[in-house]
Amino acid sequence: MRPSCGSAALVPAFQPFPDIMIVSMRTRVKICGITRRQDALAAAEAGADALGFVFYPPSPRNIELERAVEIVASLPPFVTTVGLFVNADAETIAQVVREARIDLLQFHGDECPDYCASHGRPWIKAIRMKEGVDLETEARRYAGARALLLDAYRPGVPGGTGDLFEWDRVPASLAPRIVLAGGLTPENVSEAVRRVRPWAVDVSGGVEAAPGIKDADKIERFLRGVTLGQA
Repeated sequence: MRPSCGSAALVPAFQPFPDIMIVSMRTRVKICGITRRQDALAAAEAGADALGFVFYPPSPRNIELERAVEIVASLPPFVTTVGLFVNADAETIAQVVREARIDLLQFHGDECPDYCASHGRPWIKAIRMKEGVDLETEARRYAGARALLLDAYRPGVPGGTGDLFEWDRVPASLAPRIVLAGGLTPENVSEAVRRVRPWAVDVSGGVEAAPGIKDADKIERFLRGVTLGQA
């Protein structure tokens, strides 16, 4: 079954952390597009909080399920594994969850809230920052998400473009519930963290030597940049 989105009622508020007043926090880091065990371990050693695995065949960072299973099994504790999907059918998602034991689902297509919530795992929803997108409305619509991941918009491309978007479009009230993505690099992530103060940042191409091949030095510099941006 593929995602089917009807007209869903808006939920009153987007409150993943309803009982927590966030005064100061450490910005979490997700390294996405992992395809090799050595890259996963390098990211974990550098201090990444989460690793993303792309289950979307058109992507140059797509990973076969068997390889993802092997990589996930080799990870140290307390590293969150994230499965990225684009309009995937329910059977595909269920197989990935069952075999790779993915912790968190990330939806990058046209999936509606009910579909995102129907797989027995916590989830986040990517929002492509097309002109005119109202983040407050999207936050209410996807109130069940653990976070909204904000990515640059390019027609026909669901993500991973390496493009930036205007960070000033992120309302301060939503920032602690945002995963900031889109064109982040070791050179600009400090400024991004200072300006947006997101819950987390997400990087893929910005720490690569080639699509799907990570650069350990860039990963380390990216993590240092995040820390510098929090100062």
